[in-house]
Amino acid sequence: MITLAAQQHLSGHHLVSRHSLVQMGKIFLGVSLIVSGELRALQPIFQIYGRRPVFSGPIVTLKVFEDNVLIREFLEEKGNGRVLVVDGGGSLRCAILGGNPVVQAQNNGWAGIVVNGCVRDVDEINGCDIGVRALHSHPMKANKKGMGEKHVPITIAGTRICDGEWLYADTDGILISKTELSV
Repeated sequence: MITLAAQQHLSGHHLVSRHSLVQMGKIFLGVSLIVSGELRALQPIFQIYGRRPVFSGPIVTLKVFEDNVLIREFLEEKGNGRVLVVDGGGSLRCAILGGNPVVQAQNNGWAGIVVNGCVRDVDEINGCDIGVRALHSHPMKANKKGMGEKHVPITIAGTRICDGEWLYADTDGILISKTELSV
């Protein structure tokens, strides 16, 4: 937040509006959260899919490789506004998320899905009212062995992400916070 002294100093200049002061306060707050490590930005490697480009929620983590059974299992559960973050190992050899599980996630109240891997059925995904991020699209389906790890710390896009943290996504990128932010 901007101190009262800073507000008084800046408001003395007629070029600075009250709205600008609020925006500057948010920027200063964001910078302090980034410096402290409370807020981390993912590297900008994800494509935007789905009809909801802006989404946020508490994170559920999953680590898989070219296998989508556990992804489907999670998305069959009630989402309650959560975001599923999947470390798919960055594989570009097949899609680990398709249209049917995304429709199910939308219907079950998930806020979004972030996949460090590929998706398929892009037209179907883009018709869903949910936020989806992935590296790329790919026509090949994933394996169905049920291999992977649930609720484990993962590292994607240069950032360590833990179950229970908060994800904030918009058209500029993705932020991870240790706690819920008041936005």
